[in-house]
Amino acid sequence: MQILFEQYKRILHETDTSFKRYLFSEIDWSNRLIAITGARGTGKTTLLLQHIKEDLPTDETTLYASLDNIYFSENKLFDFVDEFVKSGGKVLLLDEVHKYAKWSVELKNIYDSFKKLKIIFTGSSVLEIEKSKADLSRRAVIYQLNGLSLREFINIEKSKKYSAVTLDELLTKHTQIAGDISSAIKPLPLFKQYLQYGFYPYYLENKNLYHQKLRQTINLIIETDLPAAQQIDFTSVQKLKKLLYILSQTVPFKPNISKLAERVETTRPTLLLYLHYLERALLISQLKDKTKGLGLMSKAEKIYPGNPNIMSALVEDKPDTGTMRETFFLNHLSLDHTVTSNDKGDFMVDKKWLFEIGGKTKNAIQITGIKNSFLALDDIEIGFKNKIPLWLFGFLY
Repeated sequence: MQILFEQYKRILHETDTSFKRYLFSEIDWSNRLIAITGARGTGKTTLLLQHIKEDLPTDETTLYASLDNIYFSENKLFDFVDEFVKSGGKVLLLDEVHKYAKWSVELKNIYDSFKKLKIIFTGSSVLEIEKSKADLSRRAVIYQLNGLSLREFINIEKSKKYSAVTLDELLTKHTQIAGDISSAIKPLPLFKQYLQYGFYPYYLENKNLYHQKLRQTINLIIETDLPAAQQIDFTSVQKLKKLLYILSQTVPFKPNISKLAERVETTRPTLLLYLHYLERALLISQLKDKTKGLGLMSKAEKIYPGNPNIMSALVEDKPDTGTMRETFFLNHLSLDHTVTSNDKGDFMVDKKWLFEIGGKTKNAIQITGIKNSFLALDDIEIGFKNKIPLWLFGFLY
């Protein structure tokens, strides 16, 4: 255990707290069991270490450990926790739990056995905690960390402290909000940059190599995270890669499930399961029709990349501008809202608001006369009435 403490102290010392992700202030850190899920590279580890630096004692009552550490190849998690608690441990932060076999069962036993121990753990977005055999969903408060929003990207790039807005505020006060922001910065060039490289915090390491690293990240998600969390075999991994490649070259993809299953050389039910895996991994987004059901086995109307940067990294030719805009909108709205397809516009949000996405010359003919309908338009800084700048939706979280 001494080795783990030494490693933890070293990386804690190197942790920067000058910028914190949106989720930091949303988490109720007082809960005894907290789960933080999210895609690889979104900043879950940094979030844990920042919480220690900002809110917890840095003595031996607190410990951070990653379960992909070689230490846990020979030591059981339960025994490790038992020793930690007997040594006075009070708060345990566990990273990458999906890398440890039977993690959910042991965490349940730990939670039930050590009543005064607080546990915060992170795992891949593909973890289905609510369906775990240990039924951790009744014990853990679950949060999901999305990639950087446009707002967060702008705050980093321009050293600003813009706060997030709610969708209600955006729809009713967008002219004022956009005007206040545009008076201080030029949002449109920043928006274009964000679409290319602003979603994952590691863009700060090297913008020139960002797409290469993103492709490596995608490979690791499919080759490592998915098999660890879902117990899929090598053949399935290869088919998942092939499926993602097919989807990335024709986006938004309007799926013919039978033909797509033939191309991937699998069955229709298995293909739907593969799509579910890729969506859980946040590599794709499936836009479904609420009238046809939103379940696992229901066919999507359209399939989009998980975020604009994935599209930029995987599409061989220049990414389609219209699809990039729609991907951005879908990604930002899906975090806290239900987004479905609609034959009158591009997206229906929370069964209440209808949105059509386009460039600044887009007209409102398609949604004319429809209550609570809006145009989300690119290439404008400030909107008017139901015409809202597309970039402003990047301030929702």
